[in-house]
Amino acid sequence: MQQNSDKNQGVRLDKWLWAARFYKTRSVARDAVQSGKVQYNEQRSKPGKIVELGASIKIPQGFDLKEVLVLKLQEQRLGAPLAQLMYQETPASETLRASNAEARRLSAFHSPKPDGRPDKKQRRQIIQFKQQ
Repeated sequence: MQQNSDKNQGVRLDKWLWAARFYKTRSVARDAVQSGKVQYNEQRSKPGKIVELGASIKIPQGFDLKEVLVLKLQEQRLGAPLAQLMYQETPASETLRASNAEARRLSAFHSPKPDGRPDKKQRRQIIQFKQQ
């Protein structure tokens, strides 16, 4: 009976992040929380922190930082459509991610990339330039 009462109390933070499909494995979620990358209610926390409904969690994903509100507690990993019902991303987070994606897209056109390897003539010019 004690196990049943433990389930009603809440879900560990690392387990919730894994169940909500932010991380592929629970150990990766635990490492992210321990290293301080994941913030629970604007504070660094431990993987064993009990998640509460309405809590704010900041999660780094790729180049972006997602801020989500907890809507549902679940210990088991579900399919992606059901896992997305466990949280709601804040509007501020969505707009920031969209603007960052647009900035990355625009800067991709301006990055100086060579067309390919230099040919023999260009290599000679480079060597001659370096020797000056």
